[in-house]
Amino acid sequence: MGRGRIGVSDSAIAVGVAAILLVTGLSGERSATSLDLAGYALLAAGGLALVARRRAPVAVLALTGLCAVGHQAAGFDVPAVAYLFAVYGAVRAGHHTVTVVASVIMLAALPLAAMASGLHDTGEAFAQARGALELAWLIAAGAAGEALRQAERRADEAERTREETARRRADEERLHIARELHDSLTHQISVIKVQAEVAVHLAQKRGEQAPEALLAIRDAGREAARELRATLEVLRDDDRNPPRGLDQVPELVQRARMTGLDAKLTIEGRRSDLPAAVDRTAYRIVQESLTNVARHAAAATASVRIDYRPDALLIRVEDDGRTTSDTPPAPGVGLLGMRERVTALGGHLTAAPRREGGFTVQAELPVDQLS
Repeated sequence: MGRGRIGVSDSAIAVGVAAILLVTGLSGERSATSLDLAGYALLAAGGLALVARRRAPVAVLALTGLCAVGHQAAGFDVPAVAYLFAVYGAVRAGHHTVTVVASVIMLAALPLAAMASGLHDTGEAFAQARGALELAWLIAAGAAGEALRQAERRADEAERTREETARRRADEERLHIARELHDSLTHQISVIKVQAEVAVHLAQKRGEQAPEALLAIRDAGREAARELRATLEVLRDDDRNPPRGLDQVPELVQRARMTGLDAKLTIEGRRSDLPAAVDRTAYRIVQESLTNVARHAAAATASVRIDYRPDALLIRVEDDGRTTSDTPPAPGVGLLGMRERVTALGGHLTAAPRREGGFTVQAELPVDQLS
């Protein structure tokens, strides 16, 4: 049930209980004295207070109890229906001790309030108090609240167990795929790469020009080995491995510099605690972007900008490579993976050539609703 429907339901219950209490109070013949008007006000207030029973169950419990004692003292022989609803809500919220203490106080205070009205002797006052708050109904309200609380807890536990089971199966399947890829492809690709490199080396040693096809095989083997290692790393990256985040971005930039790329890192805004998913996604975006720059862009410079904002994290990676708006690159697996990660977090990713040449990857990740 959504919050809107819950609010409407609570309001309807509160108005209904207030109406029942007022009708019951008005059913007796009473004069319009100031004491009577105060009693009517307490009847209405006790019922209407139930509108907040989910948000502030203890406060509603206390308020409905005071209203019940008050209208008993004013001479209104009306059942404490609002208090029973408050007991149900407080027990459902897990406030057992407070509810028991408040109910004991209520059972003692109602007879005193009935005697304070001056309309009954001691025996009649206790009988009226017992009618206003039957112990059986009090226990039933508490039992109903506890039963629903236990049912909700079991449902939450079952949902959590299902999520953990699904996550564990996904991790096992991912590791299984990683092992299969490693066993079936790594050896063959390594053999192809080594054989091609040896053939190129021997040709160069003899002073011969290595065939273009052989050079293409060597380069393709190197690229396939790198891609396979990266894929296996992603597949094996589960919760048991230390997660990488923005703290490791300077290492990525330093590694890019070691390849000859003039890479710069700029950090703006005040660093705040980020959700783990946002932290890891930000790292992957920078990693994939710098990898693409090194492999495909033929760029001399690259800049990484991280901007911490109150409600979002902005990541921008730019290079001065050969990509232009007239010849945009075809989207690869890396870019699609980045977009999927960002979209899953409710963010927005832009990846496009720069007007002056080069490429820009910009991601905006919301952080407020994920905290």
